[in-house]
Amino acid sequence: MPKPTDSEKSRTRPARPPTAGRSARPVAHYTGERYAVDDSYGYLVRRVQASLQRHIERRVQTLALTALQWSPLLLMAQGKGDTAAALARNLDTDTGSVTRMLDRLERKGLVQRRRSTGDRRVIHLDLTAAGTHAIGLVPFAIAEVLNLHLAGFSEREVAQLKNFLRRMITNGNPDAAETSPNEP
Repeated sequence: MPKPTDSEKSRTRPARPPTAGRSARPVAHYTGERYAVDDSYGYLVRRVQASLQRHIERRVQTLALTALQWSPLLLMAQGKGDTAAALARNLDTDTGSVTRMLDRLERKGLVQRRRSTGDRRVIHLDLTAAGTHAIGLVPFAIAEVLNLHLAGFSEREVAQLKNFLRRMITNGNPDAAETSPNEP
């Protein structure tokens, strides 16, 4: 049987984007000679993050929680960290900062520490009843603020924005790119 030609191959399988399944080559979208902070996606993302945080904090102020406090509580509530080290990884910060934050949350009666029975060096974290109640209100505030910032966006645009951000995270983490499930 003869081998199919390239044009026959392209008709039998769906086309894929040029970078799908392999590492994208860096393109110089920015140069030092033409760099303008107002045109930097880093600056724009930072401005969006600051606006999100400001609006969320206004909505949760009755809970007396700051973003630095509700973030680890929400991660704990959603099963994304039950130790200071796991929370630090998910918050992209150092364990010392998380430990100090947990001290404040423990003093507020929102978190309790529990020594691991399997490894005495590990301290597990649990939400208290008060912590569970407080964090139960936060997702509603977050959803309201996210929707405010996405006014005028279609569902497709929101999905595309999230996809772009995830790709940028992957691009910025070479270790994750090496083990990406999209690799051929």
